[in-house]
Amino acid sequence: MNDRELFEAYKEQVYHLCYYMMQNRADAEDLCQEVFVKAMLADRSQVRELKPWLLRIASNECSSVLRRRKNGWAKELRAYLLTRPRASHSVEEIVDQREVRMEFQQLYGKLPDKIRMTVILRYVNDLTVPEIAEMLGIPEGTVKSRLNRGTKLLGRMSAFHEKEMIRNESVL
Repeated sequence: MNDRELFEAYKEQVYHLCYYMMQNRADAEDLCQEVFVKAMLADRSQVRELKPWLLRIASNECSSVLRRRKNGWAKELRAYLLTRPRASHSVEEIVDQREVRMEFQQLYGKLPDKIRMTVILRYVNDLTVPEIAEMLGIPEGTVKSRLNRGTKLLGRMSAFHEKEMIRNESVL
């Protein structure tokens, strides 16, 4: 597979991972570009599975940037899904979908980095548990544990968020 085919085949998956990890479109685009530059310069002759290999590069790049920023960065959250083409819906449906996506993005952003990475790889990039384990270099049991903790945390956070919304509505 040549460089152009590699890019065309995996650009969206790499971008999704970068976006969900970085929670910022500009950072995701920059990191996506970095990933493909590294991939194009690397010797791919020994790579059996390109998708997990590319996503691992993306994962490592995102983790490096997040580690450097750990002590305080806050950027505006924008949902990639908002930029995707949609079927025509009523304005109310579009606004409701946008709000739900933004809330979900905010919840993802509150997960610890390792758990967020695992959850994103599973539910956004549709990787299997064995693929995630291989990609991150961790046991499958650890992947399952992180997925379990991630879904529980997301559930608790969404329940708390829902209670807050109800409380705020009752004040009005």
